[in-house]
Amino acid sequence: MIAVFLIIALALFLFVTEIIPVDITAIGVLVLLVVLEPWTQVTPAQGVSGFANSATITILAMFILSEGVRRTGLLRALGRKIADFTGDSEGKQVAATIGMAGSTAGFVNNTPVVAMLIPVATDLAERTGTSVSKLLIPLSYAAMLGGMLTVIGTSPSLVASDLTDQLLDRGPIGMFEFTLLGLLVLAVGSVYLLTAGRYLIPERIPPGRTPIQRFELAEYLSELEVVPDSSLAEKTVREAFGELDGEVLVVQIVRRGRAISGPLTNRRIYEGDVLRVRTDRDTLMDVIERGGVDFATSNQPEDASEVEDEAPLMLAEVVVLPESPLAGASLATARFRQRYASTVLAIRRGGRLLNRALSDIRLRGGDTLLIETTEEALEGLSNNRNFVVTQEIIPPDFRASKGPIAVGIVAAVVILAALGALPIMIAALAGVVGMVLSGCLKPNEVYGAVDWHVIFLLAGIIPLGIALEQTGGATFLAAQIVPLAGVLPIVVFAALFYLLTTIITEFITNLGSVVLMIPVAIDVALQTGSNPFAFVLLVIFASSCALLTPVGYQTNLMVFNQGGYRFSDFFRVGAPLQLVLAIATSAGIAFWWGF
Repeated sequence: MIAVFLIIALALFLFVTEIIPVDITAIGVLVLLVVLEPWTQVTPAQGVSGFANSATITILAMFILSEGVRRTGLLRALGRKIADFTGDSEGKQVAATIGMAGSTAGFVNNTPVVAMLIPVATDLAERTGTSVSKLLIPLSYAAMLGGMLTVIGTSPSLVASDLTDQLLDRGPIGMFEFTLLGLLVLAVGSVYLLTAGRYLIPERIPPGRTPIQRFELAEYLSELEVVPDSSLAEKTVREAFGELDGEVLVVQIVRRGRAISGPLTNRRIYEGDVLRVRTDRDTLMDVIERGGVDFATSNQPEDASEVEDEAPLMLAEVVVLPESPLAGASLATARFRQRYASTVLAIRRGGRLLNRALSDIRLRGGDTLLIETTEEALEGLSNNRNFVVTQEIIPPDFRASKGPIAVGIVAAVVILAALGALPIMIAALAGVVGMVLSGCLKPNEVYGAVDWHVIFLLAGIIPLGIALEQTGGATFLAAQIVPLAGVLPIVVFAALFYLLTTIITEFITNLGSVVLMIPVAIDVALQTGSNPFAFVLLVIFASSCALLTPVGYQTNLMVFNQGGYRFSDFFRVGAPLQLVLAIATSAGIAFWWGF
């Protein structure tokens, strides 16, 4: 038991600090558990059982089904039609956002739901003069709450279903077994977000601000003309500005009326060239004082008809999705400019603007990038699963005609599983086959649709729950909590257990939380003479609601920078909601299942 607790302590430390990625931490936990088998009681077969676990396979299949729906663009099109009815009413806009995210997240993974609706919310805010900050926290929260409408709505519920089957020998949780409770939670959360929560959400980004204004870059974009006899003439861009260590970025060269963009590091500079540069004011003045350049007299090419074949440039904002392969890489090592034919002008992270020496900054999930790009390159970014283009200028290449087929396949999966005709895992895998055969997904898109970080995290963490149960660790932890049940009403005790689980979820992943807390919840119920399934439901709903921090759940991280939020904003809005949900969830469980 002590050995398992030490491994849990190490895992928690690594999860919180993220010294190494959480999925690699989970695999390391798996290895430790098997190597220390005499103490942990985890055999090699049990150690790798997470990879063959039905919850792991089902989650993998649900990623692919969600991608099939995303590729049709159905959700985004539907969102825009609904948005047309909201007008300029902020209340109606929040309600429409909640309705779209909450109703779909029960059947489609909530991460793509939020990814598809961020551009809709951004576009709606800009067209109606609403602050986008007012819409994005409700979007993220509603997607989380809506995920609890069905057992396939969130990864924690699928994992809990499998663990419940193993530990309680009652069979897996039914597709709609806790839907009534999910509807209650979604309704309570929606009312809160439309009333008190709406006034607690700050207006961090004023309505109508342009990308340049949001990134406070107006003073950083300048045009410099290379004067006669300049010392910069005949030098490459790297030779001319390399000593400034990335403090000056040449984003375009205008030469005799021709706009030259793309990778410019090795381009030579000539007399008369106009250099469009991004830098701060002090560095700009330093460059001019050195001589060789002066402020350009014109901001446009003399003859627009002579602009070379390169497409005109535009500004756009993109969000780096959590768990993207780009997370942890710098712009230079990722070869961002060459790979995506786009220049990063600034990065917004955690309320801070990063706009100097960008090439060396390591990207993180949730970073919002202001880029200068072409229409063609932006279309490529729109179809790339590593990004969300938050200001859609051109529609991505969706397979709109396949929309009804994709929805029909997901509906068939739900119906077959709900009727017990097929296990959820088999029904979901059959849906994957259907998505490919119907053309909703191409075969080469299937593997890219899966968030492999989640799969490896889950497969690595499942053996930890096995060890906790087999060594008696779960029983020991439950015994430390049980005395409270003797002095508090059971519903109050349940609400406190809910809050304990939510706090743990904020520091580790929701999958890690459900794996650790389900065995403890069952033992607490048995030691207090309560209904074990009631406490399982507490863990499912608590671990699916990480509302207190932007890093607690990936949908929060996706909207964090785009809404201009501060870290404390999520606590200010989420803490009262979490208390309300603890009461509502406990009361709902007491009413329908009883403790």
